[in-house]
Amino acid sequence: MGCCSGRCTLAFICGMQLISILERQIFDFLGYQWAPILTNFIHIITVILGLFGTVQFRPRYVTGYAVWLVLWVAWNVFIICFYLEVGDLSKDTDLIMTFNISMHRSWWMENGPGCRVTPVTPPPSWAPEDHRYISIAGCLLEYQYVEVAHSSLQIILALAGFIYACYVVKLISEEEDSFDFIGGFDSYGYQGPQKTSHLQLQPMYMSK
Repeated sequence: MGCCSGRCTLAFICGMQLISILERQIFDFLGYQWAPILTNFIHIITVILGLFGTVQFRPRYVTGYAVWLVLWVAWNVFIICFYLEVGDLSKDTDLIMTFNISMHRSWWMENGPGCRVTPVTPPPSWAPEDHRYISIAGCLLEYQYVEVAHSSLQIILALAGFIYACYVVKLISEEEDSFDFIGGFDSYGYQGPQKTSHLQLQPMYMSK
């Protein structure tokens, strides 16, 4: 019962992780955030493998899933520090999120709740010709806090997944150690049916 409930809970957590990361992946695609897109893709694959290992009693898959969650927590902590500009980090740096390929920012920067986007004309002389220059005001929640909320949710799910992954691996290992083959034949306790002969030998006499 404990293994069943632990596996069911871990499967539920994996399902929640998939739903939340797919939602995050969509908005990262819309914002051309290439580093998060790549990391999210790895996370999706790992969660699917962890879910497979949970359902199919594969402790190695679950262990690999648990190890990845440690790295996933570290990545999301970095994202939080990046958007809150902890230390020397700056959320306006293009290299980290977009690999310096584009000048795009988080999709939530222009599309956050209550945000009003106003084009600035004429654009400043330093602005690239293929980019528009805008002014954003009235946001009920700044985009960096939306990104922080996304990362915080991922950290919570990852911590819960790590705890239950370790629990499930422990239970599966204990079951494997105490497993006895059921339905087979004991090498010493089984004797096959033996044929018994009812023929009786009778003496034969030859007469002249």
